[in-house]
Amino acid sequence: MLSASARLLRLVSLLAARPSWTCGELADRMAVTARTVRRDIAKLRELGYVVESDPGPWGGYRLRAGSRVPPLILDDEEALAVAVGLREAALSGALGGDQAALSALLKLRQVLPRRIADRLGEMDAAFVHTPRSDDPQISPGTLLELAAACRRGERARLSYRDWEGKATVRDVDPYRLVHTGRRWYFVARDVTRGQWRTFRADRVDRLQPTGHPVELTDPPDPALLVSRSVATGPYPLSATIRLPVSMDQALRLIPSTVGSHRPDGPDATVVDVGGPDADGLAGYLLSLATPLRVLSPESVRQALLRRTRELLEDNANATPGNARRLRHPHARR
Repeated sequence: MLSASARLLRLVSLLAARPSWTCGELADRMAVTARTVRRDIAKLRELGYVVESDPGPWGGYRLRAGSRVPPLILDDEEALAVAVGLREAALSGALGGDQAALSALLKLRQVLPRRIADRLGEMDAAFVHTPRSDDPQISPGTLLELAAACRRGERARLSYRDWEGKATVRDVDPYRLVHTGRRWYFVARDVTRGQWRTFRADRVDRLQPTGHPVELTDPPDPALLVSRSVATGPYPLSATIRLPVSMDQALRLIPSTVGSHRPDGPDATVVDVGGPDADGLAGYLLSLATPLRVLSPESVRQALLRRTRELLEDNANATPGNARRLRHPHARR
C-alpha cells in the first residue's frame, strides 16, 4: 500500500493529467476508498493546492489551472531521455518552431549533472542531420492547444483552411494527434457529417472548446486513418488492390507514403492507392511488375486490362525490323 505522502503525490499527478475526475474514478485509480479520496483532497487543500469540486453524482474534482505541482524529479536515464527529446525536437521542427525546444533544452542543461551533460555531448558529436524540409510548420502553441483538446474530452469548434485555402468552421470531437515524420495531423470526428476525419495541424486557425462533454464510441485507429488519408486524400480517384505477398514485401513495393496497407492473412496484403485517373493508376500498377488483383474500382481494372492487352499485342506483332521501341517515360531522348 502506498504511504500517505506517495498517495498525495499520485493524487496530484492524476488531477493534473485530466480536466476532471469523479470521486469514484480517483478511488479506482488509486485503489483506495472514496472516503480516503475525500480525506486526501482535504489534505491537498490544506497544503495550498486549489482543488475545485462540483456537487452531485456527476460532479468531480479538478485542479485549478496555474496551481502549483510537486517538483519534477528525474533519474539519470530520464533526464538524458528528456534532453535528447528536446534536442531532436529543436533540430527536426517536430514542434513547429525550434525556439521553445531550444529554450527548454538550455534550461535543462544548466541543471544536468556533469556525467549526464558529458553523455549528451558525446551524442551531439555523433549525430548528423539532413536539412529540414520546407513544409509549413505548426506553432508549438497550436500543437499544445490541439493536444489539450484531445485530452479534454469535449466538443470543440474548429476553424480550418483546406488545401485550396477555403476557410470552414465546424464542430468536431477531438481524438488524437498523429505525427508522420513530416507533418502533424489532428484526428477528430466531424459532428455534422458524422465521419472521422484528419486535418493537417498547420492549417488549423483556431480550436475553441464548447464545454460540451462527449464520449467517443468505437474510435478508429488514428495512425491507420492518417496513413490512408495521406495516401489517397490528394487524388480524385483511389484503387484497392491485393498483393500476394507479406506486409513487409508490400511496403517495399509500395511505400507507406504512396499507399495504405493492411494484411490479408499471412501471405497477402491489401493496399489503397490514389491516382489522377484510372489510366494513370493502371500505369503505376503495371510498373510494379508484380502479380496483383484490382479489387476496386472497375474502371481501374478495365484500364489495367486494356494496357496489358496493348503490351501483349505490341510484343506479339513485333519483328526485329519493325518492332516499336518501347521507352521508359524518363529515358533521355
